[in-house]
Amino acid sequence: MADEKGIPERRIAFLETCFEVLCENGLENTSLKMLAEACSVTNGSLLYYFGSKDNIIIESTAHCMAKVEDDFMTKAPTSFEDIERFLREMPYLTAKLHGEKYRFMYQVYASPKYRKHGKEFFKGVNVRYHRYAVLLSGKLGMPVGFIQGMIYIFVRACVHYALFEDEEYLKLQQDAIRTSLRLFVKESKHCCR
Repeated sequence: MADEKGIPERRIAFLETCFEVLCENGLENTSLKMLAEACSVTNGSLLYYFGSKDNIIIESTAHCMAKVEDDFMTKAPTSFEDIERFLREMPYLTAKLHGEKYRFMYQVYASPKYRKHGKEFFKGVNVRYHRYAVLLSGKLGMPVGFIQGMIYIFVRACVHYALFEDEEYLKLQQDAIRTSLRLFVKESKHCCR
């Protein structure tokens, strides 16, 4: 938020601790007192840093979910040949490491109370996905726009799997990506003749 108070490192630690507590207990079942106790501070200290419980929810969700995205992309393919490993491993790793976080994020951003903050968060997602696509373009030998589209499809498939463990949906999305990649390779070879 624009008017951030307190020590920046401590603020980040509070955001991350609060997010863990919120994910574990849910939106309605988490009190300000629970958050303060987990941070080993008073309610007043948390309110000094964030102003309200709503701000803690908004800021911790945005901060921690951006970290989840960055973690996801650290495992991105390093070459075209590495894409298959990424497609096979990431849905299961995402569900194991971040399923609870995604469930909470959707609980927050689907709430009418926080929807406008969700819209803002997803504008940032668009910017980050473009940045990831630019970074991957040289490694994978594919255009940025193509990679960015594939990122959207694959991340949504991973998130859906993390939320519902829906193997059929996951397989359909993975197959759509594989088909797109085959068509891309075929078109690239055809253009180079």
